Amino acid sequence: MKSFRVKEFGDIDFLEMVEECTPQPGKKEVLIKIKACSLNHRDISMLLGTGTLSPLKELIPCSDGAGEIVEIGKDVTRFVKGDRVAGIFFPNWLGGELSEQTARGAWGLESDGWLTQYKVISEEALVRIPSHLSYEEASTLPCAAVTAWNSLLQPRALKAGETVLIQGTGGVSLFCLQFAKLLGLKVIALTSTPEKEAMLRKLNANHIINYKEHPEWHNQVKELTNGKGVDRIIEVGGPGTINNSLKSCSPGGEIIMLGFVAGSDYKIDYMTIYSSGAKLIPLSVGSREDFESMNKAISFGKIKPVISEVFRFEETKAAWIIIKQKKHIGKVVIKID
Repeated sequence: MKSFRVKEFGDIDFLEMVEECTPQPGKKEVLIKIKACSLNHRDISMLLGTGTLSPLKELIPCSDGAGEIVEIGKDVTRFVKGDRVAGIFFPNWLGGELSEQTARGAWGLESDGWLTQYKVISEEALVRIPSHLSYEEASTLPCAAVTAWNSLLQPRALKAGETVLIQGTGGVSLFCLQFAKLLGLKVIALTSTPEKEAMLRKLNANHIINYKEHPEWHNQVKELTNGKGVDRIIEVGGPGTINNSLKSCSPGGEIIMLGFVAGSDYKIDYMTIYSSGAKLIPLSVGSREDFESMNKAISFGKIKPVISEVFRFEETKAAWIIIKQKKHIGKVVIKID
């Protein structure tokens, strides 16, 4: 079988295709023929060494993938051959709160990820995928979709009629928009181009603000909410957007801190944090239980992930370049089969 491995960090050229033996499943394990995997900002930041994580060398990258079970190991009870499955983001986090123990073994960080043709995995680290989704669509779910789902439902579930602000048109943001509409929430969306605005309108965002035309976009947010501010902000920009977010949040509202795609070379004003009255809440994807709950909602709402582009396995480096350049709307997928 063929796999991609990260030989060094700092450049996409350090991704190397290698020929390997196909693994065999052991007790309580299954062998998956991987059909597709999707890329996240996490993946490119680890490869380039620009994030906060320190992955091991020589690993297969990518946290997200979907495929078909082609072999069953001894004592497997949750699945049968032929089942369509996706992996959970943290292979040991089945339910409850995230802990040091359940956070271990993350794909592409401490153990081999999904950018390969075959993968042996514990049956406990898998979920069935919604029947209306293709493998390419299902591969987008483990990180971005589960993160988006939990960002609306944790630490408290938003109520119908409340307002959420999303930033940009990446995978997490668009899943948030789709889930928010399913939950009856009002959505204010930030974007930068007419093309991206068109996608946000297609997905029924209530209001759209061009942040290039309005760099102090908190003013527009306050106008749209009659001075109140939004109930929750899905913060994917990080240091580059947090000051505006703090000024856009209602007193007692929540800012769910997910990422740093707007860069880190910015100063965060302490007095803005202090005076905002907002609650800053870091969130880290979710458990298998969360994934399974989300899949029920996806199936009920017949939600279809937004995919920007699908690349062949041999075009893997081109897919990573798209992520690096931030040219995508929604998810970038690598088709392996």
